[in-house]
Amino acid sequence: MKRYVVKPRVVKPRVKRRAAKPRSIKRAAAAAVALGCLIGGTTAATAGSQAPTPGSAGMGDSYFPQYGNGGYDVGHYDVRNRVELDTGRLVGVTAFRAVAGQSLSRFNVDLVLPVRAVSVNGHRAAFSRTNRHEVQIRPRTPIADDASFVVRVAYAGRPGAISWGGERPWQGNRREVVAMGQPQMAAWWFAANDHPRDKAVLDVRITVERGLQAISNGKLKAITRGTRWTVWHWRADEPMAPYLAFFAAGRYTIERGRTADGLPWLNAVSKELDPYSRTESTALMRQTPRVIAWLEGWLGPYPFSTTGGLTTSLDAGFALENQTRPTYPSVGGRESTWLVVHELAHQWFGDRVSVDNWRDIWLNEGPATYLETLWSGNGGEATPQAWLLSTWESIPANSDFWKLKIGDPGPGRLFDGPIYDRGAMTMQALRHRIGDTDFKALLRAWVRGPANGSTADFTALAESISGEDLDAFFDAWLFTGSRPARTADNGLA
Repeated sequence: MKRYVVKPRVVKPRVKRRAAKPRSIKRAAAAAVALGCLIGGTTAATAGSQAPTPGSAGMGDSYFPQYGNGGYDVGHYDVRNRVELDTGRLVGVTAFRAVAGQSLSRFNVDLVLPVRAVSVNGHRAAFSRTNRHEVQIRPRTPIADDASFVVRVAYAGRPGAISWGGERPWQGNRREVVAMGQPQMAAWWFAANDHPRDKAVLDVRITVERGLQAISNGKLKAITRGTRWTVWHWRADEPMAPYLAFFAAGRYTIERGRTADGLPWLNAVSKELDPYSRTESTALMRQTPRVIAWLEGWLGPYPFSTTGGLTTSLDAGFALENQTRPTYPSVGGRESTWLVVHELAHQWFGDRVSVDNWRDIWLNEGPATYLETLWSGNGGEATPQAWLLSTWESIPANSDFWKLKIGDPGPGRLFDGPIYDRGAMTMQALRHRIGDTDFKALLRAWVRGPANGSTADFTALAESISGEDLDAFFDAWLFTGSRPARTADNGLA
């Protein structure tokens, strides 16, 4: 995510190790996909020797304990929604295939929309709400540990009228809607296990009135036109965190092409924008192939099978790194390529490797802002290190900028300016501390690593590659709540 700020800028606004999922879950999920066992099928699941117990109502995130759910791992979502722009109503069905990580007597899904019906393995299941965010499902027969099972949830409501946890993330009016948000969004339009630790492949079918378009992640697989309605089918082939799934509905100018390396791209620009803004936004979206080529020089091959972007007419106030197709605001135009750099850098830092816990958000925003800074010419300084020292000197030691512990900022400050800018400064200080060769090796090793990572994981990898003890370095930059001392150990020589 990038809170949109018009240049010029002096400073751009804005741990525990992961417990790995059981290998048996991943093997079973992969086998189910390989066999083509998608949403239409059923899998018998009978209780084994393990006594069935409830799946937890959260994933265990220290900031958002009710995000996600325990006891199962989703492999594939099939989302089928109809969106009515005139009324703001959404009607749909989400079916997902999952594998149990324990013997389940019941389990939860994240969904704020009113639920119409639920089935598990083709049989109607009882359901209730513990709060507006959680739907608790009790299957007719307990699900055995390591068993594959299929859940189908039907729902309908007006997502724009629903708030939860102090948030109302739905963006929309009578002409356009965009489901985009962070750290939560999925629960406003499909039934999900909504935490970055549970990534899954998605098929999304959005039905809109004839004459409108629907844009989502991944590749456009089919457009089915009827007399009144049109169904747009998108598929994201690589697993993604639920909050990175998005869709937009309205009237768009769509362009397609391929990069020099053959990577397909698709861009969409809202026709609700004025002609000048449409022209500027189209030019900005066309920078995507050039930016990806530059980022690959730092990070290695682009991690997904398609790319692109969408510019909305809605006043979202931020851009977001939806996997394979970031969403941008209309302000800024072609001169805002730095914003494209930021969101595309997230395809590696945030999308390919997602946070293990939302407290690790600096690992998304710091590298993305750093690469944005490098693209923009180090803020006018001669070198990245000159930029770092100039920024360090320009902000007084007693400034609030230094007081936020960006390695543990708290749930209400995930997107404060220091997360971005001190995160970027941390990256440059680390580069100076361990040297260019080890720093570039670190970036590439991180984005090729596990699907989720924590600050502790990043520290351990940096120490392994550099051969240095970096605990004091990361404490100074991430956890002290004060300006790091200008020392060589802190990368500020």
